[in-house]
Amino acid sequence: MDWEKELYNEGEKPLQNLVGAYSHTSIFRTMAFVGDSLSSGEFEYVDKDGVTRYPDFFEYSWGQFIARKNGLKAYNFSRGGMSTKWFLDSFANEKGYWDKDLACQAYVIALGCNDLRDDKFPFGSFETDVDFNDWHNNNFDTYLGCYATIISRYKEVSPNAKFFLVTFPNSEQDREGRTEAMVNAMYTFAENFSNTYVIDLYHYGPVYNEKFRKHFYLRGHLNPAGYLLTAKLVDSYIDYIIRHNPEEFKSVGFINSGIDYDFSK
Repeated sequence: MDWEKELYNEGEKPLQNLVGAYSHTSIFRTMAFVGDSLSSGEFEYVDKDGVTRYPDFFEYSWGQFIARKNGLKAYNFSRGGMSTKWFLDSFANEKGYWDKDLACQAYVIALGCNDLRDDKFPFGSFETDVDFNDWHNNNFDTYLGCYATIISRYKEVSPNAKFFLVTFPNSEQDREGRTEAMVNAMYTFAENFSNTYVIDLYHYGPVYNEKFRKHFYLRGHLNPAGYLLTAKLVDSYIDYIIRHNPEEFKSVGFINSGIDYDFSK
């Protein structure tokens, strides 16, 4: 077996190969999924009175698919309708999601759909709204400011955790260029925060066109097969990141282990 060619093919692109059985994601034992309805396995339907309902089925969320497949513990820090501001203002505190006993080795953050759908909530600017060194005092109440604060707070909860930021897919439904702005913002976060990586579904994932929606959507949200496909995409992307950056993930087993391990070496 040529293990270097198999695992570390330099010409490989993200999502060129979807993983099958255990992936490198399984090196994590605990993983939190911070997100909205699409991270919660939400199914959209119309009841007998013609009212549209949006129940969350966490067991169908792509995070739980990833967890069951890789034998890890996954936490859904998510809910339908979630935004960065709601998460910070009340939701995380009410649920105890900042608690140290829920500290994870990795955090997958997929927030933005509800923020950017709200025309009254500003996207923000890195120049004025984000301070990568002092979030306590200087991050503003904008999408970028709130997103940066979520990452910063979880870095205090779990200082050596790995962070994976999920971009919007290419859905052919861009709102005034906000999709590309969001994607670019994720790369800026990854450049400025340590242990932070981008899961770029916009450039490397499937296009969410009409044919895709017929296969994988239930009205305005994903169907069970759609959540399963998302799990395969995210799992495969994390696997790709780990395989192509082995030195950065060699000490994952010591994260939150209680052992005084020097992660700088």
